[in-house]
Amino acid sequence: MSSIAGVDFLTHRFTDSSKEYHDESDRYPALKLELIREVVGASHGNLEKVKELVGMRPELANATWDWGWGDIETALGAAGHMGRRDIAEYLISKGARQDLFSYVILGQVEVVQTIIEANPGIQSIAGPHGITVMQHARNRFRRSDSMDAKEIADMKTMISYLESLGDADAKPPRQSLTDEEKEIYIGEYRYGEGERDVLVVSLNMRKMMSVARKGEFGKAMYKVGDHTFGLESSPSVRLSFTIADDQAMAVKLIEPGLDLIANRI
Repeated sequence: MSSIAGVDFLTHRFTDSSKEYHDESDRYPALKLELIREVVGASHGNLEKVKELVGMRPELANATWDWGWGDIETALGAAGHMGRRDIAEYLISKGARQDLFSYVILGQVEVVQTIIEANPGIQSIAGPHGITVMQHARNRFRRSDSMDAKEIADMKTMISYLESLGDADAKPPRQSLTDEEKEIYIGEYRYGEGERDVLVVSLNMRKMMSVARKGEFGKAMYKVGDHTFGLESSPSVRLSFTIADDQAMAVKLIEPGLDLIANRI
C-alpha cells in the first residue's frame, strides 16, 4: 500500500510514526484540518469569512495549510500574494506573524530593505505557489484603485527597489512548450483504487500545465528535461512521463521516500 505526506492513499487515514488518525476526533486538541484549510482558503479574498473564523479563534491567524507536495501557505501568505492588504492587516491585528512578503504588500520599504540587507539573497526565495517577492508587490499594485496617494507612492518605490536587486523575480530554469506539446501530457492518470486516487494534468488559467490530485487545486508544472517536469515551490519533486505514439501513457512522480506510478485512464 502506497502512502504520501502522511496520508494513506486507499483509506485516507492521517498517520504519523507512532499512531493513526482514523478521524478528526483522534487529533484533538489539534484544530480540525477542515477549519485550517477553510481559513487559509478564505484568506485569498473573503474578508468577511476570515473575520468570522479568526474572530472566533484568533489562533487561526497563523493557520498553515499544505496544498500538496509541500506547497505550504499561511493565511497571511494567502492574503499577501493576492495583494489583499485589508485581509493581511486584519490577520496581523489578530496575531499573525509577519514575514518579508507581508512587509512588501504593506509598502513598508525601509523594513524590506533592512531585512534584505541583513539576509542577502532572501529576496530570491519564492513564497507560496512559487510566487516571487516581486510578484507579490505587483499583485498589490494591481489593486491601486483601492489605495490612497501615499500607498501608491510607497508601492511604486517598493517595485523600483525590488527591480534594482535584479533577482527578486527569479524563477527556476525551465524549457518552453508549444500548445501541441502540452496536449501530449494532458489527461488523467490513476495510481490507486480510491475514487480520488487520480492525478489530473491540465492547463490552468494562465495556460500553464498543472497537476493535482483529483478534486484538489493544481500545482504549476515546468519542463526541466526530456518529458520531465518540476513543480512550483516543490523543488524535491519530479514528474517523468512515459510516451508512446506521441501521447503520455504513464507518469512517475518522484519525491523523497516515494516513487509513484500512475497510468493514463
